[in-house]
Amino acid sequence: MLLTPITDIAVYLAASPEGSDLAIHEGITQYVPSWIILLLVATGVALLSRRFHIPYVTGLVLAGLAIAELLPDRVGLDSSLILNLFLPILLFEAAINTDISRLRSTIRPISLLAGPGVVVASGVAGVSLKYALGLDWTSALLLGTILAITDTVSVIAVFKEVVVPSRLTTIVEGESLFNDGIALVLFNLILQFHLTGSVTFIESVQELFTVIAGGLLIGLSLGYLAAGLFARSDDNLSSILLTVALALGANQIGHFLGVSGVVAVVVAGLMVGNVGLLRRVSASNRVTLYSFWDYAGFGVNTFIFLLIGVEVNLITLWQILPAVLLAILAYQLGRMLSVYPLLAGLRWVDRPVPIRWQHILFLGNIKGSLSMALALSLPASLAGRGYLIAIVFGTVLLSLVVQGLSLPWVVKRLKLSGFSASQQRTEELRAQLITAKAAQDELEGMLKTGVLPKAVYEEMRSTYQVQIVRAEKALRDLYDLWAIEVATGQGDPSRLDPVRKHLLLAEKGALSEALRRGILSETVVRDYLRQIDEKLLSLGED
Repeated sequence: MLLTPITDIAVYLAASPEGSDLAIHEGITQYVPSWIILLLVATGVALLSRRFHIPYVTGLVLAGLAIAELLPDRVGLDSSLILNLFLPILLFEAAINTDISRLRSTIRPISLLAGPGVVVASGVAGVSLKYALGLDWTSALLLGTILAITDTVSVIAVFKEVVVPSRLTTIVEGESLFNDGIALVLFNLILQFHLTGSVTFIESVQELFTVIAGGLLIGLSLGYLAAGLFARSDDNLSSILLTVALALGANQIGHFLGVSGVVAVVVAGLMVGNVGLLRRVSASNRVTLYSFWDYAGFGVNTFIFLLIGVEVNLITLWQILPAVLLAILAYQLGRMLSVYPLLAGLRWVDRPVPIRWQHILFLGNIKGSLSMALALSLPASLAGRGYLIAIVFGTVLLSLVVQGLSLPWVVKRLKLSGFSASQQRTEELRAQLITAKAAQDELEGMLKTGVLPKAVYEEMRSTYQVQIVRAEKALRDLYDLWAIEVATGQGDPSRLDPVRKHLLLAEKGALSEALRRGILSETVVRDYLRQIDEKLLSLGED
């Protein structure tokens, strides 16, 4: 069932006679045709998925299944490659593009889903698999933890095709940032028990706290150092190299010190994206960095999902299909008991998550590459290791295909994607305003630093000013019409809620900073924060 892993190249080279250029050349070139085919297939899938409106990652998996027997040399997934290279790249790319202010506004539901939610889902799935498949406790709990991990790439791919509320997207993205780290810690704790046979509950809790807290400190330290370097350098290429070294280095340092490398990568990425790139870093440098990480994330995901399809043996899958279906039922039961009960109690401490959103969080429980990587990393001493790997591969395949294809239909049926023509026009005008004013700000800096003479500056600024005036006039007309509709009971009064929430969060951040610096007393700040929280709660969901 398993294919030749990519790291076999390294093994082949290590076994070659020292100084044998021919052996090295053959060891590398034998895989080149396979990678060329994969690149061409990925290009075709990208075009077809856009044409037929299917999720790109699902198309990649199906394409991988179709071409598995056509590859000259079978190239498969390797757990160490995913955990040490692919996963840090994907996590850092997600973190560097995450706005901490948005993340902070949804931190409570994210913490519930990524913390207790993962523990509940793993436990429920593990217990269910223990009795449904007759596994021993160690194998059942390991399998439950592996299947508790959600692959948010597929869900976000759906959200890019069908517009959903931004807060729901933030919850899904935020959960994915920390879900992997918690699941990996649980996985390692269960493995430690399997190998040593002596891990108490208190030791497990202490280990969990230490590993996460250690990863957090490493991520903060490295992210802070990187932010300082960004402020002193404005070279695009060196900045890219720095972020790559930071992403891979944070992961390796975390592993070396025995803490969570995943948490370290996420925190370092958040620091760079929200602190480092805002410290006098030019717009061109930021665009280059974001573009590079977009390409890196896209490329890694492309190869991972193609190789998932290549890895799965359909004959083996058919033979163990009943066990795979039971595993899917088990992890869906665990997800259901972690989403609905936990988010039901959220209303006492935060804005409630609408039930329709909870349905998406439950049904969007799609599996992916990390589950397969953990399955491949199971120790050889574990009883029934091959059987567990086959079950994980089968569940990942069915999850990506069935849930991936059905999720857009579910989103539309739940009516989460309502986007009127006036809203579309309003956002287009806002985009014009944002881009034009950002360009004017950049022109101001270029004038002050002497890059542009004043005559050229004034000519270019006037061009953007015309765009700003036109957009502002069109927006004013739309808002006047909207105000009349609201006054007559025909309009939606919550249209400005996202703007109001953004301003309230800015007020909250300013108060917290004033308290931290000792400018205001805690008594006064606490009262104002309570008032702001009440206003946030009174606003509708976005």
